[in-house]
Parts: sequence; C-alpha cells; structure tokens
Amino acid sequence: MGKANANEVKAFLLQLQNNICQELERLDGEAEFQHDQWQREEGGGGQSRVLTAGNVFEQAGVNFSHVTGAQMPASATAHRPELAGRSFEAMGVSLVIHPMNPYIPTTHANVRFFIAEKEGADPVWWFGGGFDLTPYYPFKEDVIEWHQTAKDLCIPFGDDVYPKYKKWCDDYFYLPHRKETRGVGGLFFDDLNAWGFDKSFAFMQAVGESFIKAYAPIVERRKETEYGEREREFQLYRRGRYVEFNLVYDRGTLFGLQTGGRTESILMSMPPLVRWQYCYEPEAGTPEAELYETYLKPQDWLG
Repeated sequence: MGKANANEVKAFLLQLQNNICQELERLDGEAEFQHDQWQREEGGGGQSRVLTAGNVFEQAGVNFSHVTGAQMPASATAHRPELAGRSFEAMGVSLVIHPMNPYIPTTHANVRFFIAEKEGADPVWWFGGGFDLTPYYPFKEDVIEWHQTAKDLCIPFGDDVYPKYKKWCDDYFYLPHRKETRGVGGLFFDDLNAWGFDKSFAFMQAVGESFIKAYAPIVERRKETEYGEREREFQLYRRGRYVEFNLVYDRGTLFGLQTGGRTESILMSMPPLVRWQYCYEPEAGTPEAELYETYLKPQDWLG
C-alpha cells in the first residue's frame, strides 16, 4: 500500500510546475514566466510563476505552494471534525491560463496533497485535483479530445473512475446563481485515499501530467484564428463567470485565504481584464447563443 511520503509528492509537484511552464512558454513563443519565491509567516511558502502580455497568453499563472500550520482553520474542522487538534501540511500546483484570443479556451488545473498529524494517532491524508476547460467559442472536436484525454488517463485505475470524476467536475464547477456550468468540465476529485498511497499518488501524477497533453493541441489549432471586437467583448463578459466562481465557491481560494496564504498567488487566477453587463442575453442563432444552449450543460461528450 505504501506509506504517505510528502517529500516524494513535493518533488513531483516542483517538476510538474517546471514542465508546464516550459510548454506554455513554447506555445506562446514570446513571453517568459516571472518567478517569485515567497515565504509564509505561519509556516511554509512556495513559488509563483506568472506570464503576462504574451503573444498567445494574456496571463498565465502556475503556482506551487507548500504550507504548514499548527492547526486547521475552523471552517475546515467544521466539515472534518477528525482534523481538530492536528497540525497540517498542504502542497499543490494550481494554474489558470487566460489566452488573448477568444477562440482559445481559458483553462484551470490543480493537483494537491494534504496530510494532518497528531501524536499517538495515524495521519489523515488525501489527494485531490483535476482540470477543466472554459471555452468562449467552442469547437466540438476540441471538447471531445479534451474529455478523451481525461478518460484515457483514468482507464488504468478502473472503469468507473472517469464517469465518477467527470460528474464531480460538472457538479463542482457549477454556478447555482447563474444556473450554468463554468465551462465544459473535465475531471475533479478530492479526499482520495481509499486506494492507498501509491495508487492514489499515481493517479494524481497522471492527472497533472495529462493536463498539458490535453490543452496544448487546442492552443496550437486555435491560436491563429482571426477575431474582432465582438468576440473580444464576449470573452471579457464571460470571464466574469470565472471571477464569480473563484471568489464565491472555489475551495482552494477559500482555504488559501483562510489559512493566511499569499494573496497575490491565490488571486493570480483572476483574469487581467473582465467586464460585466447588466441583463446580457445572447442573440438567437449566434455563436454566443450556441455556447449557452449547447456547451454550458453537463452531457456525455464521448457518447
């Protein structure tokens, strides 16, 4: 089964951050990531890498964090009372990419490991993570390929894994106040420990490594697509949904802020430009309407 090994997980996460940043720089072809090391007063720290004003990416943030604490925040122990009185370690890589071209989707990925310990008791640990895609002007073949990559990485771990974590993603990245999904989904998992450490860690690695394999081909296909002011304005409007979700519902954002994490790193997921419009309704029969009518509803993309 294997014993939980935080050092092994940390080494993987740092390498993953490197690999993803290198591939994003290659895709952009112009900009480079700014590296920013930081320390957390309560314990731990991390390194944030942010690319801005690139040829392809308006902003891309790839953050590694490893924070420690003597006790969990009250909001966490309310849901997980077994964590009360335990010290904790939380580490992960989290990224959000906001392209300039509205025909390239925004995307998010995260893989993380959590362990809480108390003298005289077994450690409590789990893995979590996933990736999801938020297109503005979707192409069905891109969505199908994205989900096929997600399904393929899940197959070695069991036939039920993709349907379970695909549904969890659809449910998690849902905005109840808008009655729509944030995008076309992907995978989301949390509290994973039932497989034992080795298999759970292997799954988290597969998710982390498959993200860029799923996203890079979409960027390559769409980055030269011509667009105008209409498409750009719609992209900025739809980015508002990203802000709404991250600030109201996202567990990672809330955990980071409640545990005294570095605010700049936590909020690097925010798009550099965004707009809201009162009572916006897409015109019938337009590509903008198709996004709402077809793509913002959970469905079996591989059926």
